[in-house]
Amino acid sequence: MSAQATAVQEPRTTAPARKARPRYLRFALGKVFSLLVTLFIASLAVFFSRFLVPGDPARFLLRGRSPKPEALAEITHQFGLDKPAWEQYLNWLGGILHGDWGRSLTYRQDVSDVLLNRLPTTLQLVALAAVFITLLGLLAGIIASLNKGFGDRFILVTLTAAGAVPPFVAAIALVALFAVQLGWFPSFGSGDGFLDRVWHLTLPALALGITYIAFVARVTRSSMNEQLVREHVEVATSRGLTRSSVVFRHVLRNALGPILTVSGVMIAGLLVSSAIIEQTFGLTGIGQLLVQSIDRLDFGVVQAIVMVVVTAFVVVNTVVDLLQPLIDPRIAAGTETR
Repeated sequence: MSAQATAVQEPRTTAPARKARPRYLRFALGKVFSLLVTLFIASLAVFFSRFLVPGDPARFLLRGRSPKPEALAEITHQFGLDKPAWEQYLNWLGGILHGDWGRSLTYRQDVSDVLLNRLPTTLQLVALAAVFITLLGLLAGIIASLNKGFGDRFILVTLTAAGAVPPFVAAIALVALFAVQLGWFPSFGSGDGFLDRVWHLTLPALALGITYIAFVARVTRSSMNEQLVREHVEVATSRGLTRSSVVFRHVLRNALGPILTVSGVMIAGLLVSSAIIEQTFGLTGIGQLLVQSIDRLDFGVVQAIVMVVVTAFVVVNTVVDLLQPLIDPRIAAGTETR
């Protein structure tokens, strides 16, 4: 009899999960399709914007000299600048898909090699800044939400002030205090080895992420305050659950949706903001390379860096969208309408 009851009850418990899987699959496929369309449109904008910039890359290669028409034509042909714009785009896009980003006009080597020499520094800087943003932002927001009164106001005022500080100003202040006066951290270079690199990148990562830390903390505080007054939290508290259990299982978990969205967008945007910080701290990353390449009209490198940044931004946001239904079952139940 019990076996029959189990057999009858089993479809009832698994049916919602079975229905959710196709919905989530359609949702995920839609997000991936949107990602591909966005990247295609971005590639068109990135490539054809080159034709709006004044200046001839071939003449730049000659460093201001007055070339003979034959020499100018040879350089133009060598870099494929004599082909129609649509053919240049197809060749460029096909090369990207095969790992060939073209040749740098400045460095006279493959763009992929130029990027690979600079990309690790930027990725390490962004990763460390993302850790600071996530940990410090969540911690400050949680403390502010759970400590009403003076503690909440003090943290809120501090966050407002920190959020108004531009990254380059934060960089100067951090260097003056922690590098010059206290001597705790170096103010230049990226270091060698894992620990030495983390030590060198601590100040740049804090300067890069200080505005984002403040914003994530404010979003965390607001989202948790909204959850703290929900009925299910009051019920959990009345049942005698510990405060930590209520906070982490019922408040923070349900508050993670907007926090995750904001954090994902900001962390993806760190690649764009890294240029100023890399210049300030003398880091040889793609942010510094982008500024130099724009100044030198090195279109191949500029296009490659912009595509890398756009791709990272779109991919991170897509991953965040795909993770949200897994964190919040309410979103998973309605993914077909999102």
